[in-house]
Amino acid sequence: MTEYISRSAQKRRFKDEEGVAEELSLLTDKDLKLLPASQLVKDEIIRCRTVKGGARKRQVKYLAKVMREDSVDAILEFLVNRKGSHVKITKLQREVERLRDVIINEAIEEQQSTIQAGLPWEPNWQGAEIDAVVAHYPVDEGDLRKSVHQYVKTRIHTYYREVFRILKAAVEKDEMLRNNV
Repeated sequence: MTEYISRSAQKRRFKDEEGVAEELSLLTDKDLKLLPASQLVKDEIIRCRTVKGGARKRQVKYLAKVMREDSVDAILEFLVNRKGSHVKITKLQREVERLRDVIINEAIEEQQSTIQAGLPWEPNWQGAEIDAVVAHYPVDEGDLRKSVHQYVKTRIHTYYREVFRILKAAVEKDEMLRNNV
């Protein structure tokens, strides 16, 4: 699944990562020892504690950059388990929104091309993005295709929300299965 990521989406991702970095900079020494991160990340967290004001903001941004080079998933899991952080939930929510938008945009393009060809647009339309989502996540393909088809055809917002609910359930189930393995 390769798609264009808008500058706004990139900025939102970076802001979320800076929020994680800010939370990490507030960890106690005891929590810092348990943090599943590289020594470089831990050193940057300690540096964040020593500075104030604008320098602290720059240091937190640098910490976020260093975190990006490492595995962020283990850090997010640690924050959720240790501090009850909502960062991971927000990340999953944004992923679901992205998947929904990618699938719906693909469906709209497919609908327009079939209409231009003078053919009726069917619920079993073919698309690389929806096939990739179905292959990656445990989702009911029939329900997803039906909801996407209904939304693209009618533009009723209820179907848009239904696509989101279907994808959210699939992403959460995938996350649960990955954590249990």
